Amino acid sequence: MPTYDSPKPIAIFHEHPDWFRPLFAEFDRRGTPYVRLDAGSHAYDPGETEAPYAAVFNRASPSAYLRGRANTTFYNLERIGVPVVNGARAYAMELTKAGQLDLLASLGLGYPRARVVNSGAAALAAADALRYPVLVKANVGGSGAGIVEYASREQLAAAVAADALDFGVDGTALVQERAPLRDGRITRVETLGGRFLYAINVYPAGDFNLCPADACQTTGGAELSRAACALDAPKNGMRVEGYTPPADVIAAVEAIVQGAGIDVGGVEYLVDDRDGAVCYYDVNALSNFVADAPRVVGFDPFARLADYLEARAGLVTADVAGGA
Repeated sequence: MPTYDSPKPIAIFHEHPDWFRPLFAEFDRRGTPYVRLDAGSHAYDPGETEAPYAAVFNRASPSAYLRGRANTTFYNLERIGVPVVNGARAYAMELTKAGQLDLLASLGLGYPRARVVNSGAAALAAADALRYPVLVKANVGGSGAGIVEYASREQLAAAVAADALDFGVDGTALVQERAPLRDGRITRVETLGGRFLYAINVYPAGDFNLCPADACQTTGGAELSRAACALDAPKNGMRVEGYTPPADVIAAVEAIVQGAGIDVGGVEYLVDDRDGAVCYYDVNALSNFVADAPRVVGFDPFARLADYLEARAGLVTADVAGGA
């Protein structure tokens, strides 16, 4: 059993009961000191000057309100010098799809054409400058929440007239072209420490929740062990396969996460079947690893994540340093 340089534990700030079981199991196996902080039931002193943690891993989720936990909070320990993995800047990017498009534009990267709106009338007018079908996406989403496709102007106009558009928790949304997927897939690139970790191709099965931990099968039809997903996650038919993107895509993804201040996260992109353009469309500071990762990508990313968190917390010894 390794001995650690600091008696302080790593704190995992989260509210989902299942997503992080593999990380906790890895810490238990190693004997790494850690504590769980419940983001849905928490209090803190804004005047504190010292925290009892070697580092904090922020896993507050923007989709918590879908699970009846809209009261999740995030607080900033960076002010007093505690290393926060996915800190305030990363979490702010997680909470705004509009801000993600601003970042992509600033980096000169392509994304599906979109407009940011805050009313039904503005959404209808914005869509006139786009190609149908269009998606209306709540600016603060997560797990595919608040995304609806409209095949025509007539459908969107009817939804506007019925006051049926979902502008989410901040009253803001994107109207965005739904580009046809080349080969029927999107690609999700996961990063750790601002660098490429692995990528998967995801073949959706009819909805917008593309959480990789909920994947059911490989593209060859083999059932995946979904140890990282919610215990009640439905069999959704989503298929995945390991994939290595082109070097320019990997470089672009690393620029995105570094620009967003994301320590651990994923970026999704598609190839527009109309013209072959690479379009980045989702930046995730809360990113779940693919189910049954050793089978899909050839290694356990939770072991690499544990290495990274131990290093950020200053707990690394020769026994645990380096990748898995």
